[in-house]
Amino acid sequence: MSIILRLDRVMADRKMSLNELSERVGVSNVNLSKLKTGKVSAIRFSTLEAICKTLSCQPGDLLEFIDDGGREPPAQQ
Repeated sequence: MSIILRLDRVMADRKMSLNELSERVGVSNVNLSKLKTGKVSAIRFSTLEAICKTLSCQPGDLLEFIDDGGREPPAQQ
């Protein structure tokens, strides 16, 4: 199971560059680039909120769950 980030697709739909999003959201180009390419393991809710507000989208537009094997997630403690 994995979560896929679709930031690149939403940015393309909105015709917004990484530099423009970075300036509007207040997150560095490097960190947004990592989000865009899926090379992160976590995202702050405040960052997610700022991106959604700027791109006029919902978190579900940016995140997609892929069940790639049918395994059950580990039990929460």
